[in-house]
Amino acid sequence: MSLDVRRIARELQRQHRDHEDFQAPKTAFGIATLSDAYDVQDEFVARRAAETGAARAGYKIGLTTARMQAFCGIDHPIAGVVLADRVGASGAVLDPKSFGRLGIEFEICVRLGRDLPGGELPYMAGPDRLGDVAAAVDSVCAAVEVIDDRNADYAALDAISIVADNSWNAGIVLGPFRSPDLDLAAAAGTATRNGEAIGTGTGADVLGHPLAALAWLAYHLSRRGGQLRAGDLVMTGSMVTTRFPAAGEHYRFDVAGLAAVEVAIA
Repeated sequence: MSLDVRRIARELQRQHRDHEDFQAPKTAFGIATLSDAYDVQDEFVARRAAETGAARAGYKIGLTTARMQAFCGIDHPIAGVVLADRVGASGAVLDPKSFGRLGIEFEICVRLGRDLPGGELPYMAGPDRLGDVAAAVDSVCAAVEVIDDRNADYAALDAISIVADNSWNAGIVLGPFRSPDLDLAAAAGTATRNGEAIGTGTGADVLGHPLAALAWLAYHLSRRGGQLRAGDLVMTGSMVTTRFPAAGEHYRFDVAGLAAVEVAIA
């Protein structure tokens, strides 16, 4: 029997609206493959976009560092879609009551200046093979991804379930963009909470280079009949393990060579 993608997407939409705890879609709905999970994601995102009138602004790539893969118990990257009404600027105030459980991640975001087809790009391209990818990038910034894991049980996570739920993306917060003429692999990042350091990482932690994550996404989209387009924003993956903020806290992410990005928790 074929998977009822529309029914699953409707149910996911209702669960988010009612702030219900995460129920693994793989188990709850019998999603058997990652391809099926991305089909559910496509429908789920389409329903959200229709509900708000928001266009796609770009993508998030998750689980691109060893620490995040260990944290979630999944050993490969995943992708999700970012909608335009969920893109904010540094200084944004996040209200935990608007989420099942609010999480934040600390990343480098890239903005494309031209289309980037992925059919010919090497999967998990090495740093010495990223010229075509780099040429497509218009600008970069420090960024925070907002996630909603809805109190998921991390001991029982699976990639299929997270992917179906749009890889938990609930928005992004962007610092000022600048030209990409810096060594993103060497760039060191430090996340602070109320002025105290809570985690560090470098661009090299992200699949060896943040642009390798971008190459992975281009390849992934091409296999599903899609493509990265000029103007797309792409979150390349968290350099610091996910944090679950409390009311009244203030977070800042500094990346060498980039302006800082900040978020406050209501």
